[in-house]
Amino acid sequence: MVRPRRPVPAADGPMTHTLTPEERRERRLILALLTPALAVVGVLLIAPLIWMGWQSFQGPDGFSLMHYQRFLTDSVYLSSFIQTFRIAFVVTLAALLIGYPIAYVAAKSEGIWPPIILGMVLVPFWTSVLVRAYAWLILLQRRGIVNSALQDLGLIDRPLLLVNNEFGTTMATLHILLPFMVLPLYAAMKKIPAELETAGASLGGNGWLVFRSIYLPLSLPGVIAGSVLVFVLTLGFYITPELLGGGRTFLVSMLVSRNIELYNEWGAASSISVVLLLVVFAIFRLASMLIPFERIMGTK
Repeated sequence: MVRPRRPVPAADGPMTHTLTPEERRERRLILALLTPALAVVGVLLIAPLIWMGWQSFQGPDGFSLMHYQRFLTDSVYLSSFIQTFRIAFVVTLAALLIGYPIAYVAAKSEGIWPPIILGMVLVPFWTSVLVRAYAWLILLQRRGIVNSALQDLGLIDRPLLLVNNEFGTTMATLHILLPFMVLPLYAAMKKIPAELETAGASLGGNGWLVFRSIYLPLSLPGVIAGSVLVFVLTLGFYITPELLGGGRTFLVSMLVSRNIELYNEWGAASSISVVLLLVVFAIFRLASMLIPFERIMGTK
């Protein structure tokens, strides 16, 4: 039987470890198992990103910054980004205000109630985004269910403009992305020990003080995780604003689509995508500075 070699002290440094044949075979096996996954990631993710970055610097005569210069000269680019981030912020804030109480009730409930509450939240996942967008179009249009009900009740004299604007886009997007806020919040809240709240109450704290001082800070990983998910997903939404925006809502995703479909400007579309990708990276970086990703993902 061959004994593994012991760590040998280096001449002028810390102890080094010589790999045994079994360890080398294990590493080669792990690398072999990872190779297919790495190849898929490289072909389907890394290569397209490299190609997109290269395209963004290509002009009629070769290398050029003309596509990035449009961000400083073309008002359509600036207004599209402003509108996209405004809708993303409103959707994220509304999802947090609605999703936090839902997750709180689900986390505090017992018996069959948590599955029922979460099941009601997850029901929209069983329907495609396109169908849900058309459903909201039927609900909010001038002769839709909402306007008809309000007129029948005598609350309005004429139909409200609920679609073909930011309001309809925001409502439908909020409905579609709400589960992405509730689920991280619920996962974070379920990890909060109930004994902490009991201890806070035993020390004389009322319900609001215990919630503000103990429960809310411990649920922040779920708040940040859900907010980042909803905000980033809203930035790339296309079908919902296309159907419910009516041309008045022009998000970044639609700007990319128009550059390709109408003008065949792959360089312009790539530059917009690169800028949006960098913004998303900055958002994740800011989130990791507030709370480490280990806490957000629940691994620490």
